[in-house]
Amino acid sequence: MNLVTEQAVTSSDKTFFHLRKDIVDGNIRAGSKLSETELANRYAVSRAVVREAINRLVTCHLVERKANIGARIVALSPAGLVSLYQVRESLEGMAARLAATNMTDKEIADLNALLDSHLQTVKSGETYYQEAGDVDFHYRIILGSKNDHLISMLVEGIYHLIRMYRVQLGMAGPRVTTAFDEHKSIVQAISNRDAELAEMLMRRHILYTRNSLEKKLLEDAC
Repeated sequence: MNLVTEQAVTSSDKTFFHLRKDIVDGNIRAGSKLSETELANRYAVSRAVVREAINRLVTCHLVERKANIGARIVALSPAGLVSLYQVRESLEGMAARLAATNMTDKEIADLNALLDSHLQTVKSGETYYQEAGDVDFHYRIILGSKNDHLISMLVEGIYHLIRMYRVQLGMAGPRVTTAFDEHKSIVQAISNRDAELAEMLMRRHILYTRNSLEKKLLEDAC
């Protein structure tokens, strides 16, 4: 499943998915004010369609509305990162715990195969993050929890805000290798059906990632 185009059956859907991707990828700068007129011209749609897309992005936590200011893309900040990742650590830790019990053997095998496909990126030392949807390690585990409420909170709630931090700040240098190794350990725990260990490893992995991204944010601010 590609989260950029899934169910993009109307002009409104397509505009929402395209605008969301442009925000996550940094094609529209974090913290910038959104102009309905400019966006309507950019995507060749009406202002009403843009307005609906912006309203949907507010529910995804990618856009915020403020009195006398209007709609703005959320800014990437150390405080925002910490707040978001505290929630992420708890929810994805739970997802990993449930995945260890609920994922099928085939789903686990596919997850291992996915990591094998990421190996070349790790060996090359390139920035390490995954595209949205089925090619995202974390997304696979979230779905593997088989808990509809948890999936909704993560995928329909904070998933793309998390991706915004991951994509725009990236993960490079030694952290690439260690993050990949952490992924492998998490999958091994899930393969062993060790729910407690899977949760602990996922929570630790997200904490380490948070620390790495927070350091980069602070360095960029200097």
